Amino acid sequence: MPDRLLRLSKDDFAAKARLAEPLPPAIRAIYVAEGMASISAGGSTATLATNSAFFHTGPVSVAAGAEGACLLRYELDPGEGGPSGEGVRSERKLEASLVLDDPDGYLLRCDKVELPPGGIAYTHTHQGGGIRCLLKGGFNVRVHGKTTEIGEYDAWFEAGPDAVYAWAPDDAPGHFSRAMILPRRLKGKSSIRYVDPEDADKPKPQKYTVFLDEFIET
Repeated sequence: MPDRLLRLSKDDFAAKARLAEPLPPAIRAIYVAEGMASISAGGSTATLATNSAFFHTGPVSVAAGAEGACLLRYELDPGEGGPSGEGVRSERKLEASLVLDDPDGYLLRCDKVELPPGGIAYTHTHQGGGIRCLLKGGFNVRVHGKTTEIGEYDAWFEAGPDAVYAWAPDDAPGHFSRAMILPRRLKGKSSIRYVDPEDADKPKPQKYTVFLDEFIET
């Protein structure tokens, strides 16, 4: 089965800026990292504040609030065209390939993970791939013996089966946004599996906020 493309773009809007044309159809989650935005799709409009998210698969129009907005736009199988408009700046942060061959189908989950300073995410895997983007503080991710230091608005991909050990620095939290493509059977359920069974019973400092858990057609 051919690979599918998952992409994260960061869209910065000046005060009251808006897209010149709607975004084309795609399986899409938009997370509001900063400011406020009005998002129109399917004949209705939602006004979203910081730390909220929006899901739609059709054309989407976006306008920022009086103080502007910073949006993280996660898309599966996106088109080639990017957003445009006066006061709008877009940056592709990361792309990753996924193989989606589960006959029972998939869902898109968009959530936020918050670790306190010094917080540890013990060695674990996930049941699907996804892209993360650091919102606040710092983060360290170790995969296959290699450690990557993550800064604010840096993005990284976790394939799912790869064992990951991660931690926030002692002097700063590690807060990040995340979008994963997961099997449908995980709707409302955690996707994490700990490599060492003893770690499953240890206290977990991280906090999870799930914004979207939407079935998708792949």
